[in-house]
Amino acid sequence: MSPLFLRPVALGTAAFTLALAGCTTTTDSFLSSRVDYRAAAATPAPTLQVPPDLTQLSGDPRYQPPVGGSVSATALQSAAAEVGGKPQAGASATTIAPQSSGDLRIERSGQQRWLVTRQTPEQLWPVLRQFWQDSGFALASDLPQAGVMETDWAENRAKLPDDLVSRTVGKVLDRLRDTGERDRYRTRVERNGEFTEIYISHRGLEEIATGPKERTETLRWVARPSDAGLEAEMLARLMVRLGSTDENAKPSAQAVDSALKTVTAAPAAAQRARLLEGQPGAALEIDDSLERSWRRVGLALDRSSFTVEERDRGTGLYTLRYVDPKLAGKEEPSLLSRMFGARKDDLSGTRYRLRLSGTGERTQVAVLDEQSRPVADEGARSIAQLLVGELR
Repeated sequence: MSPLFLRPVALGTAAFTLALAGCTTTTDSFLSSRVDYRAAAATPAPTLQVPPDLTQLSGDPRYQPPVGGSVSATALQSAAAEVGGKPQAGASATTIAPQSSGDLRIERSGQQRWLVTRQTPEQLWPVLRQFWQDSGFALASDLPQAGVMETDWAENRAKLPDDLVSRTVGKVLDRLRDTGERDRYRTRVERNGEFTEIYISHRGLEEIATGPKERTETLRWVARPSDAGLEAEMLARLMVRLGSTDENAKPSAQAVDSALKTVTAAPAAAQRARLLEGQPGAALEIDDSLERSWRRVGLALDRSSFTVEERDRGTGLYTLRYVDPKLAGKEEPSLLSRMFGARKDDLSGTRYRLRLSGTGERTQVAVLDEQSRPVADEGARSIAQLLVGELR
């Protein structure tokens, strides 16, 4: 993929922009660093054709008020539709992320990092909402009862070249350039005794050219790996925001850099994950308590773009849909293929269950089929291997 796409523009427009050499603007040091989503906020983003395995549920039912048993994906989607992506009236008075209180600090386990604070979820929620909006994002999901907030897709304009020509032509030509990438973030707020934990996970898309001649008219969006660096950056910025006594103060680049060093330098805990051999199905083991493993597996699933259809914390079960990455985003069969009856790949995915069980500081995760039987097919092995990579 080319690192930069230049959208088509009339020659007259290009010539006009070159005449604006005296109209340049300079951004502050905060915006000109590693991430800048605010510059693109005023420009409507293109409609993204997201591969089937990226179509995730908009919330996490683990912290919904208990109504008996597990919570279905259908019920959750209905609740999300009622919210409509907008803050609910009186949201600050509702129970958020089913109790909390700690000094602001970073904790880490393997590749995963999160913020821990003594502020309650009720105190945090409006601050988190404002943080993402100030960062240039629209909110696609705002579900305080579920403890989940997710941004819409946005472009990181800091990835555009910052050379002399770019600074000279200013914002007019800048609107015509595109990084060919989009990012979105999910924030999960969880109570843990008298503390509150804040997790941020990243998902990315990139625009690639397809076809025999790599022509731009055949561009399509595909998933790209989660970026731990971007997660650390946004955690650092949130850390600065939560540590500030003035909510309206703009954090300096120096403050963000200092917080980022704190985030990246957080010592890794000793927890590890490994595949289990000699089991009737695909399985792995995590050196952590069942309570903490449940949260870590949930975050790993978020980062891996699985469609989690059901979560039942009481029984330790995740139900998810897995689509082979080799098929996700695959184009429709050609005309000749359809004429001669070529079968279209099934992109609906295969349903699996993850069952977590354990005692003390050791948890086992078994991959099961829809009937809760151990399974060791290629998809099950891929799920186990992916989780080990995320949880290591």
